[in-house]
Amino acid sequence: MTLLESLKRVTTVVADTGDIEAMRQFRPQDATTNPSLLLKAAQQPAYRPLVDAALGAADRTGLAGAGRTEAFMDRLAVNFGLEILKIVPGRVSTEVDARLSFDTAGTVAKARELIGLYEQAGIARERILIKVGSTWEGIRAAATLEREGIHCNLTLLFSFAQAVACAEAGVTLISPFVGRIYDYYRKERGAEIEADQDPGVQSVTRIYHYYKKFGYQTQVMGASFRKVEQITGLAGCDLLTISPDLLETLQATTGEITPRLTPDAARASAEERITLDEPRYRFLHNQDAMAVEKLSDGIRRFYDDGRKLEQWALSQVSDSIARS
Repeated sequence: MTLLESLKRVTTVVADTGDIEAMRQFRPQDATTNPSLLLKAAQQPAYRPLVDAALGAADRTGLAGAGRTEAFMDRLAVNFGLEILKIVPGRVSTEVDARLSFDTAGTVAKARELIGLYEQAGIARERILIKVGSTWEGIRAAATLEREGIHCNLTLLFSFAQAVACAEAGVTLISPFVGRIYDYYRKERGAEIEADQDPGVQSVTRIYHYYKKFGYQTQVMGASFRKVEQITGLAGCDLLTISPDLLETLQATTGEITPRLTPDAARASAEERITLDEPRYRFLHNQDAMAVEKLSDGIRRFYDDGRKLEQWALSQVSDSIARS
């Protein structure tokens, strides 16, 4: 048995990629995408038909300028999502632009647009997760969307306060960033950190224990892994989203994984229940210097990735206009 086969017995494996061929190879249950992954995939010749279809859809809107470019980007994300859903039996996450990270109404509106595009293509909203940054505003948007039956994946999650606020908002899924938490503390300590002391793994373990102990339905999906040991250290987590290179390592390695996270261990944990309003959330999140830095940095990175995709989209739109 390979480590990947063993892991799939205790955890739902999600592919963290826009590469459709990688999904065919590793056969994950779900998939996640982001602007950086989409940009990389869209430039491959094999996926040119998806790009052309998005250009055609943008043309048919009758919009010009920024509106046409935005329509193209939305359609491109959905086109890749539709192709991914032909392969994975579960869900695909489609991301809201990071520039809306502090705009609750804007996030809700964009999520509705994306879901509308999927539904026009015959895809039920149960198979889509709208990916939203875990700011207070993003969490509030997710609470509204969940009440409408639009399921959300709250990303860029680093603090326990973020996790509690997401659970109280009734979001479907959260994505705590194991690797980026590890990166912060490794830099701070100036040395590698032993696997049993990994702060990213410890963070996700605490969140999992809290959710299971108090009966929250929000799923925990560990993300942003740097090494296999972080993945095996979270075996038993609801979901883990893993890059193709680490999936390949897991597939190439024989062995059996013992679950590290279990509901029984969660119920026996020392976690105490807390309730957060906005002032309490902001204070507790602010007390976690790592989370404050990494959330801000993550939003900036996602924004930059979005602008790179946008610039590429502009070039495609311009070329389309020149040919017409």
